[in-house]
Amino acid sequence: MTYITLICAAGLSTSMLMEKMKAYAASHHLDVQIEAMPEGKFENCGRHTDILLLGPQVGYLREDMETRYRPAGMKVAVIDMMDYGMMDGGAVLSKALRLL
Repeated sequence: MTYITLICAAGLSTSMLMEKMKAYAASHHLDVQIEAMPEGKFENCGRHTDILLLGPQVGYLREDMETRYRPAGMKVAVIDMMDYGMMDGGAVLSKALRLL
């Protein structure tokens, strides 16, 4: 199973995208677990994550997150702004899985 966490400023918009990603994953029989949360909550959540996806509004955190989490094998990426705006869960999930 692949664990994916989406983070944004407040967690609201990524929660909507997360639901679309889950629907896509279910319809394509993908073995993933997807969660969304505000940026400030991620460090203390204590959950395993394989792929950390940052909403465009917190994309400035990418370098810091890579420095902190890449040594543990976590992939970090900023979600494409067009995919994010269109809430294209399939595109976001497909691009995320290509990081592995």
